[in-house]
Amino acid sequence: MSYRRTGVYVAFHAGDTTDPTESDIRYYNMLQAWNKNKDVDFSFINSHEKTAAVRDSSKKSTLFDRLKERLRKSKNMVLIIGQTTRGDTDWVPAEIEYAVDTCEIPIIAAYPDFEYILAPEKLSYLCPDKLADRIDDETARVIHIPFKREPIVDAIAQFGPGNMPSGGLTYYTYESYKRWGIAD
Repeated sequence: MSYRRTGVYVAFHAGDTTDPTESDIRYYNMLQAWNKNKDVDFSFINSHEKTAAVRDSSKKSTLFDRLKERLRKSKNMVLIIGQTTRGDTDWVPAEIEYAVDTCEIPIIAAYPDFEYILAPEKLSYLCPDKLADRIDDETARVIHIPFKREPIVDAIAQFGPGNMPSGGLTYYTYESYKRWGIAD
């Protein structure tokens, strides 16, 4: 029986800390809060909830096997790119590599520190090398957006294996941001 990809895989740099105020996990937690809040127009199927949980003390190989299983069940990846993401040499690069090379799913690159993004090539200094390499060799299909609810909702609904962004440096128009009330 084939499995239909419906999940959204969220990747972020945890910064080797369990304190949610000191790492990008706070943005993942925000996505979960929006998803649970009945008064917020936001919903997604969280791929991290589609498999059994693993403990932080599990072997690295066990953790990565579980992450790969979650990625295989995902239609896209939301990659939260903060100020420290590029420095991650462990999980984020492996997740990007597996998502693009094996699962062939689009990446929704969400940047917390920006109101809108109209020139994603200018943000290359924030991108992890594994993503930059795949953008350069044209294997990654990426939409670059700010970490704002409206563009995230649109990108999650729009992009999947059957409808990929046009390239590695895809972005929404200024008119889209105006329509969402993000730009004047």
